[in-house]
Amino acid sequence: MSVVAIPPRPRPPVRGDRPGPARAAATLTLTVDLQPGPITPRLARLLDLLGELAESGEGRLRAVEPAVAPVPDPPAPGQHQIRILAGTRVVRHGDRTVPLTRIEYDLLLYLAERPRRVFTRLQLLANVWGYEHAVARTVDVHVRRLRAKFGAGTPLVTTVYGVGYRLADDARISIERDR
Repeated sequence: MSVVAIPPRPRPPVRGDRPGPARAAATLTLTVDLQPGPITPRLARLLDLLGELAESGEGRLRAVEPAVAPVPDPPAPGQHQIRILAGTRVVRHGDRTVPLTRIEYDLLLYLAERPRRVFTRLQLLANVWGYEHAVARTVDVHVRRLRAKFGAGTPLVTTVYGVGYRLADDARISIERDR
């Protein structure tokens, strides 16, 4: 894993030579997970650019030891709070059936099939709604309705501010397909 910290650009002097409010120095930290195996050409190009930034004095490059995080055990079958029955398009939360609209169901299934991936509103519009020519805030409304139907105590969709949405890390969802 590599980290690059880029110091902030100098600020122009404040009007009237009065000292401005003290601000902490801003940094940009970029973390790149390097997997074992060959480095792709795009990753090699990125690493070269990061090295050039560090050599020019515009940034600092330092290696960081990866933190060993405990991997949670997958929940045993039957312990999932939310079950998506794909064949019948039914969603169960515990012992109750949750009535979802077509779009709410498709959105939940799309996110559940792709855990840990972050999607922009436009990506969700294209992949769930099937078109990109709509107001991106439409996604916000459907996410809000999904959250309301499952309740505040049920982790479901996480907002990644400035980017979009993803399935919550602690969402307990199983997808059951017809056999």
